[in-house]
Amino acid sequence: MIIDYGIQQLTPYINWDYFFYAWGMQGKPQDERLKLQTEALDTLTELDSHYQVHAIFLISDAHSEGDDIVLSDGRHIPLLRQQQAGSECLCLADFLHPKHDRIGLFATSADIGLEEDFNHDSYKKMMVQLLADRLAEAAAEKMHESVRKTYWGYAPDEQLTVHELHIERFQGIRPAVGYPSLPDTSLNFVLNELLDMRQIGIRLTQNGAMKPHASVSGLMISHPKARYFSIGNIGNDQLNDYAHRRGLPVEMIRKFLSSNL
Repeated sequence: MIIDYGIQQLTPYINWDYFFYAWGMQGKPQDERLKLQTEALDTLTELDSHYQVHAIFLISDAHSEGDDIVLSDGRHIPLLRQQQAGSECLCLADFLHPKHDRIGLFATSADIGLEEDFNHDSYKKMMVQLLADRLAEAAAEKMHESVRKTYWGYAPDEQLTVHELHIERFQGIRPAVGYPSLPDTSLNFVLNELLDMRQIGIRLTQNGAMKPHASVSGLMISHPKARYFSIGNIGNDQLNDYAHRRGLPVEMIRKFLSSNL
């Protein structure tokens, strides 16, 4: 499923805290933050008629098999498990039933023009790129809301404010690739095989990073007790096992997971 969003559709879903953080506005007076937000809102209005933000997602029957999520067509999504002493040894696959469940996969991306069309003005370029990052996240938020309430429909009666969405009061989780629960950016190659991200303008670099930069990808898990956690450091035993499950050379996986070794 592909959804194209107008910028004004997503503006209410923007998490302004992260926008202010990117500008280094922590601790700044409220009037300075409001001035910057007003400028950002004017910029969003200006961009609205020229650019869009796109989402693509797949909802599939699935089940867990060890540290893998197995889709209905038999394809596997290999995952990592906490291994450090004192951790709970969690893996995202733990939140799927071993016999029958469902999983959501997604990616969102802002038009590449938001990254390339403002090189003539360094300030405007920075403003637009930071807004594009927020819009890609806002698209993931809005899409996930629609998935929970309609497309997957496991929370059809959900009624949450945007603030409640931002603090994740909804059922389930939406772990993103590159974040602590899914630290291996090369997992994007697996998601790309399932989603074909080119349909919304995303291409992958050699290490699995997404272009445009203002893109988000990940999983949608519905289990009411699902929660986020950090994989942290893993040992060579898991590195070797993960490489085997990915069907890739250990040394290649070692490069992808260098910060977790």
